[in-house]
Order: sequence, then C-alpha cells, then structure tokens
Amino acid sequence: MSLDMIDQPISAGSASPLQIDLARRILERIRDSGWAVGTRISVPDLARAFGVSRSPISAALELLVARGILTGFGTRGLQLALDVAELDPQVILPSSPLEDLYRRMMKDRAVGELPQDVSEAELMPRYQVSRGVIRKLLLRFAAEGLAQRLPGHGWRFAESLVGDDAQRESYEFRIVVECAALRSPMFRADLQQLAQVRRAHERILSTVLEGRPLTGGDEWFRINASFHEGLAACSGNRFLADAVRQQNNLRRLQESAGFDQLPTERLERSCREHLAILDAVEAGEIEWAEALLRQHLRQASEFASPARTA
Repeated sequence: MSLDMIDQPISAGSASPLQIDLARRILERIRDSGWAVGTRISVPDLARAFGVSRSPISAALELLVARGILTGFGTRGLQLALDVAELDPQVILPSSPLEDLYRRMMKDRAVGELPQDVSEAELMPRYQVSRGVIRKLLLRFAAEGLAQRLPGHGWRFAESLVGDDAQRESYEFRIVVECAALRSPMFRADLQQLAQVRRAHERILSTVLEGRPLTGGDEWFRINASFHEGLAACSGNRFLADAVRQQNNLRRLQESAGFDQLPTERLERSCREHLAILDAVEAGEIEWAEALLRQHLRQASEFASPARTA
C-alpha cells in the first residue's frame, strides 16, 4: 500500500489505526491475563482498563470478531473463541502506512528533528501527505496524551526527557517516588494485576531467549510502564501513582522510538530484574523489593543508550 492510499480503510470495515491499535492492546491483555476459551468479554471493564469510552472499545472488539478471536453468545454478548497464548497481535492486526508514518513522526520528535510546536502546514510537505492525514496523526498523538491542539492549526507535543540532564533528574525523582510507594503504610499487593504483569514479562523474556524478533517498542513500553505503575498503584496513594504515570508519559517518545537500538541483553536483564522484584513483593518481602527496585533504577540511569528502558 502506497502513501497516497494512506488514509484509506486498512482493515475490517472502516477501522481506523486507533481502533486497530486498541484491538491489539485488548488482544495483548487477553493473552497476558491467561483468559481461557469461553471467557466472557466486558465492554465496561475494558473501557475502564484503557481509560476510553465504550464506543472505541466496541469498535475494536468488532475487529477481533472479524478475525475470529471473539464470537458472540446470547443476544449481545461476546466471548473468547480461540486460545490466544501463541498469537502475535501484529500478525493478526498488521500495521498500515498511516501507522508507519505515526512511528516515523514519533521518532523524529524523539531525536529533535521535529520541534515541540508545529503546524499542520509545516508537516504536510515534510511528510508529503494531505492535511487530513496530518490531522489524523496529530489527533492520535493527542488521544495518547503526547500532543495538544493550539489555536488555529498549531499543535504542541508533550514535554519529554530531552538531554542527559533531564534523564538523570528523572531517574533521581523516580527512585525517590517509586521506592516511597513501596514503603507506603497503605501498600497492598494486587496479586491479580501483578500476575498479568508477570505473564507479560515472561512472554517477552521467552521471545528474547528463543531469538525471535520483537514487534516493536510500543508493546514493550506498555509492559514496562505497567510494571512501574502497577507497583505504585499498590501504594494506595493516588499522588505517588500519578507521579509515576507522569514520568512514563515523559519518557514514552524517546523510549518507544529508540527501541530498535536497545540491546537484547539489556531487555533480558530488565525483564529478569522486574520479575525478581515481583517475586519479592508477592512473597511479602517489601524491604527486599525496595532494595531491588532502587538498584534496578540506579543501574538503568547509568545505561548509556538512547533507549534507557527500566
């Protein structure tokens, strides 16, 4: 498919790239949650989990029905029709030229080739696409919290961690906040949520050890972020959890765009360190978990790479 067809339907029906991405994320969640064939699908639960309304969830589920992943039951219900343990979401729902251009723009912004403030008119000749395509891309960035619309046709990308000083300060802040979350007197491990995080890490680790290629940085970033945000959420302190979430938002552009430069041994090490921390939390050894987390973040801060993923 060529770039002049970039704004044409790319999947079942008139699915948008946003709907396809959401369908992939739902499929990843089903896979990492270990749902069995026949498990019923709750639209409200998924809407809460992904922080969106029911309409985009329903549209994404329609794509999974079209792929045979889900099937109907009763009058309006849906259930899991296949064992998805070995399915690759990128194969079931492949990327489109529009999504490829989205990733190109993300990388350009991450390396500083795109300024923080841009206009639609500036971006059209740069990427050789229509205003409608540019607007779709920018609306997707906005929906994901990575850009905001300015008066007129201007847009501003979200703040990000540009430069070594910003990276260092971010890790110093994260050590303080994330370790404090583990020490919170209200800390209660959500074992069901942490089990899902564990399965996702084990799948990534298995992929790396078997020498199979990973599909890209977005999935790993979400898994990595779910680990850190999940632990912070267990603190019972909304402000600590929000601080960790904000740091993940700040580092998303650089780390998703720099995934291709991340050595597989670093990815393996990060997975193993996360799993060791989960082991300690699940065993109730919170002081040991905090020590492991502190060491993990300190080592990550020293890792000299454009994609410091921890």
